[in-house]
Amino acid sequence: MFKKLASDALGLSDIGAVIKPADYDKVESDDYVMHEDGEKIFFLIKSKSDEYCFTNKALIHVDGTSAMSKKRTLRRLDYINYPIEDVVLETAGAMDLDIEIKFNMGQHSYSIDVNKKHMEELKDLYKALIKIGSLQRENAKLFQYAQGSLDTAASSVTRSSSSTTPEEQFKAINQYAFSWMKQVHDTYMTKDFGSIFEKFIKN
Repeated sequence: MFKKLASDALGLSDIGAVIKPADYDKVESDDYVMHEDGEKIFFLIKSKSDEYCFTNKALIHVDGTSAMSKKRTLRRLDYINYPIEDVVLETAGAMDLDIEIKFNMGQHSYSIDVNKKHMEELKDLYKALIKIGSLQRENAKLFQYAQGSLDTAASSVTRSSSSTTPEEQFKAINQYAFSWMKQVHDTYMTKDFGSIFEKFIKN
């Protein structure tokens, strides 16, 4: 019941506010963080109708149709499956009340209005998202290179002469290929970006 009153307790409006760590337990999205698996909130923006919860593993978006409606839609976008792209920070003009951070995650586009008093915090989030997106793109390239390397090696082995039967060759290559790709996947498909958030987020 208390969390349903969090918007009033935190003095929120339709323009988002950056929530301090001491108040994370007052927001609804905290209920959906997988604390049991080591997931942790690093940045949280909340308005009366929406929450944008950035953890070390995912963006959790609690989407309210309006401030007056009790209906909520929960969407979880894990960074490993939804690369962060096109990060933009729009600063406020002299007469503006809000600033805006925009980014894409897969086919999902976000444009979040935040009170301009949180400009310094938004700069930190901007840098963290830029860094995560850059690392995701670099890892994707390295993963492709590793796949190509494996394909080249496998074709070379199949063309070479061997005293083993085709079945034995296939089994050996298949086992090695699986182990290789599992290792490459674990190396380059990052699930946890906690170190980047710890580096850039200063709240």
